[in-house]
Amino acid sequence: MAYTKLNRSAATLTKNRTEGSISPFSGMCVTCVDGCIGMCEIGKSAYRGHEVLYPQPFGIVTAASEKDYPVDLSHFSIMGTAVGAQGVEADSDKATFPKVTIETAVGHDKGIKLKVPFVLAGMGSTNVAKQNWEGLAIGTAISGVILTIGENVCAMDDESEIKNGRIIRSPDMETRVKLFQDWQEDRYGTVAVQANVEDTRLGVQEYVIEKLGVEAVELKWGQGAKDIGGEVKIKNLKKAQGLKKKGYIVLPDPEDPSVIEAFEKGSFKEFERHSRLGMVEEESFMQRVEELRNAGAKYVFLKTGAYRPADLARAVKYASKAKLDLLTVDGAGGGTGMSPWRMMNEWGVPSVEIWSLLYNYLRQIDEQGEFIPDVVAAGGITFEDQIYKALALGAPYFKAVGMARGPMAATMVGKTIGKRITEDQIPVYIERFGNKAEEIFVTAPELKEKYKDRFKEIPTGAIGLFTYFERLSQGLRQLMAGNRKFTLDFISRDDIAALTKDAANISGIPYVTEIDKEEVDKILKS
Repeated sequence: MAYTKLNRSAATLTKNRTEGSISPFSGMCVTCVDGCIGMCEIGKSAYRGHEVLYPQPFGIVTAASEKDYPVDLSHFSIMGTAVGAQGVEADSDKATFPKVTIETAVGHDKGIKLKVPFVLAGMGSTNVAKQNWEGLAIGTAISGVILTIGENVCAMDDESEIKNGRIIRSPDMETRVKLFQDWQEDRYGTVAVQANVEDTRLGVQEYVIEKLGVEAVELKWGQGAKDIGGEVKIKNLKKAQGLKKKGYIVLPDPEDPSVIEAFEKGSFKEFERHSRLGMVEEESFMQRVEELRNAGAKYVFLKTGAYRPADLARAVKYASKAKLDLLTVDGAGGGTGMSPWRMMNEWGVPSVEIWSLLYNYLRQIDEQGEFIPDVVAAGGITFEDQIYKALALGAPYFKAVGMARGPMAATMVGKTIGKRITEDQIPVYIERFGNKAEEIFVTAPELKEKYKDRFKEIPTGAIGLFTYFERLSQGLRQLMAGNRKFTLDFISRDDIAALTKDAANISGIPYVTEIDKEEVDKILKS
């Protein structure tokens, strides 16, 4: 079985000429004909070259690998039980699914309360994040979850002010932080700001701590989609030149006269901005954590990508030694930006495998009596069954799940519905629910009652995100009630069973017919 789909994808706007007859190992048409205009990825690369490295159309898409990984969360099943209840009295009138509590808290002092165990992973300088920020920020704030502002935001801000190589003002960052803070309730959730190499050099995290009142910052080693720095595309020559002056890698060189001439003639329409590779070493990592705490950071997080096992071990060990407040581990392969397409498909440790390694490493340092940071599992999670399985796979160490593309999709749909309502062009598929936001969004009456006149200030993108989270929350409560687990603390690894031997071998979760063996013997022999 081939796990990879080669040479054609909606992500690169390419396809095969002979869609029914494709070579499984090369992805090429079985018969490649002289005279073909080049609809496949090879053909498009013949005339657009490096542009075909990235998902398209840039700026309005998120992207994820279409590789068929050998093991994923669908290879596990949630085990229900007909006996008892944990976290509530075992009484049919009391042990009902609405009684399930999915609130939690993270951080060294458990000072970051979460209404639901979700973290919105880093949304940075990409167009798709910026264009939907109002919905993302307000939606996460009213949902009571962690919102992470990703890398490169200050430097990409055309109105940012830099003095002596340090950020002293960024209106875009100010807006992003303030939108969340203005809607945050009872200190549920928090806004965390990431930094990569360039952000660290510019002093972004010190700026947001000192000037914007940000309490949580996140060091970043990468993400599940790529093992290189962040990329975006730039359509404006002056902006490309400005980013080069700010220290970024910009391709092709926007200061080269021949490149400027080619751009102005329309030979190419976009520059690429790339971030540098981070160089992880223990001493400098510990020093940076200390610098951030001295600068006033109340909480320090680490986000690491789908790197090899040794790097995952470093992340766990360093997070333990530095007594970090949150460690997020991302599995291959999805992104919210412009990760190279083949890299997104062919790089990194997939989610189930990396979470299984993570559990084993955490257990090892736990048995050694070392500090265990709160842990977030990220990597393609979109629905309540996946949330439950991920939390069970890493129990008792995994405290929440990280999501990006799912929440972004809900926000974009909510925004689009709002736009169609304003234009009086509601699609028939949606119009059957009504023609106003209060009728279309099932949570709107609840939000309207809670926020009164301020409801009008909530964008439909935020309502879409809140409503999506509401669905996930109820679905998660139902699954937990079926397993008789009425708080998150009771979720355990024996709540799930592996459906394949491979899944069992990788995760250490018993195969479905082998679970409960000892209890079964006791029951049958009693």
